[in-house]
Amino acid sequence: MSSRLVPARTAFVTACVMAVLAATPRAGSGEELLVSAAVSLSNAFQALGQEFERERPNTRVLFNFGASGHLLQQMAHGAPVDVFASADQETMDRAQAQRLLVEETRSDFARNQLILAVPASTPLQISSLDDLKQPGVTRIAIGKPDTVPAGHYAQEALELAGLWEALRPKYIFGQNVRQVLDYLERGEVDAAFIYASDALIAARKVRVVLTAQLRRPILYPVAVVAASANQARAREFVAFVLSEPAQKLLKRYGFTRP
Repeated sequence: MSSRLVPARTAFVTACVMAVLAATPRAGSGEELLVSAAVSLSNAFQALGQEFERERPNTRVLFNFGASGHLLQQMAHGAPVDVFASADQETMDRAQAQRLLVEETRSDFARNQLILAVPASTPLQISSLDDLKQPGVTRIAIGKPDTVPAGHYAQEALELAGLWEALRPKYIFGQNVRQVLDYLERGEVDAAFIYASDALIAARKVRVVLTAQLRRPILYPVAVVAASANQARAREFVAFVLSEPAQKLLKRYGFTRP
């Protein structure tokens, strides 16, 4: 990514993150830690943040959740972030290549699975990827492959099955995996590729069809951001995410150990 930034664009993406700070009520003085994390981590990280704050009463953890690719763009444009957690290795690799991270703090902290799911009430008989070719399946939701790791994984799974191009007219692209899940929960699509952790959250509304086969496991990395103004506390948060109590909590939300 070029280092020559359009001022208006820079101001916009920075404002998006600063809105997170403004939207959260302030509870007295203390340190604030801003964590940009993949949206699939929303529920788990909010719980982790509460535990982190409980042990450090003078610290407030603020979260900026979104598609990993979008979060990287925000950081590259100067958004004030202390910790970055991505849903894939490729996005974290790009952040590292742009020297946005404190490299020695990078660690894999969780594993997830990509699944094919359908609305729980669907009358369609879908039990394999090949079944997505049937005429009754007209809308398949996936995240945008360029910015949403779950979308990239979905494309990989369909390419491995030789179905990516054949199914292209049916794709409904989401801005992030939670938007894809929302489409599925509302029955607006016939099938969708989401994470196992997302399916757990929506267990009453969606039915898991299968676990997608990929070339590599889905590992979530976390790292301290080089431009962080609170590096000591950011390092503590990364260490906390890797700790045994945090790993147990992540398991409750559908993640497994890396």
